[in-house]
Amino acid sequence: MRLNELFFALQKFFEATFKILTKLGNFPNVLFIVVGFVLFFIWLRQMFAYNREAEQNGTLK
Repeated sequence: MRLNELFFALQKFFEATFKILTKLGNFPNVLFIVVGFVLFFIWLRQMFAYNREAEQNGTLK
């Protein structure tokens, strides 16, 4: 396989991917934002749980 063939294959792949993304519209952006917020609140809940546990054990500075 020549390097030229590899680059053309990548070009076709990215063109197809971007065609799909344009048809989806704003949905991928909304999906990433929603997933980010959900993960952020899961992280906050874990952080508060660890702080509460450390406070009960007397290891919180």
